[in-house]
Amino acid sequence: MKISMKIYKKGEDILIGACDEELLGKRLREGKLRLHVKKTFYGGRLVDEKTFEKYLKEATIANLVGERTVNCAKRLGYVNPECILYIQGIPHAQVVKMI
Repeated sequence: MKISMKIYKKGEDILIGACDEELLGKRLREGKLRLHVKKTFYGGRLVDEKTFEKYLKEATIANLVGERTVNCAKRLGYVNPECILYIQGIPHAQVVKMI
């Protein structure tokens, strides 16, 4: 399985929307938490973890959903395990790099 990744550039910022490919189009709900893993936001290029790592290192903002995607960012030190939200057991994390 791959990671679906879409890149957005605005001025100096590079935002990545990325998720485990099998989550595209899913709607996650748990209590008050809601997350729609929209194909329009997360759907883009399918990449392996090594390629995702390269783009994540360049990103200033990242919105991440899924075990593979979030664990990759966690391994690289971008996500604190205590800051991961779980919705229906699926991890979700956001990253903002302050430069």
